[in-house]
Amino acid sequence: MTENPFETMMKMSQDWAKQMAPALETFTPKGFEEMFPTMSKDMMEQFMGKGISSDGLDAKTRLLLTLQGLTMHGAQAEAQIRLTVRHLVAAGATKQEIAETIGLAAMFGGVPAMTKAMELANDVFDKDTSQ
Repeated sequence: MTENPFETMMKMSQDWAKQMAPALETFTPKGFEEMFPTMSKDMMEQFMGKGISSDGLDAKTRLLLTLQGLTMHGAQAEAQIRLTVRHLVAAGATKQEIAETIGLAAMFGGVPAMTKAMELANDVFDKDTSQ
């Protein structure tokens, strides 16, 4: 029986990462995303919205589209979804707007992806209200 090259490469990569940075063995993206500050609404608008193109989409709309795309990819990018929701709140999006954006993604990405993204978004809101 031949070795599976994916399993071999995964094991080699895990061993290499442990040797280079032992802390990576217990690394989780959830803690990593908290290292990124939330941009202000004005900064997001300047770099992601009307500052780029006065006739284009505003930052909140761009972030809502980003959230929908992340959800349709199967909600695999948990840290990115939480960061996007956090920035949406700062950009002035309501909980209803965020929920509707994720809900619409179920049509294209499936109910499991939508459910996962809803859970992640709710985690952000729960964290915000507990502080």
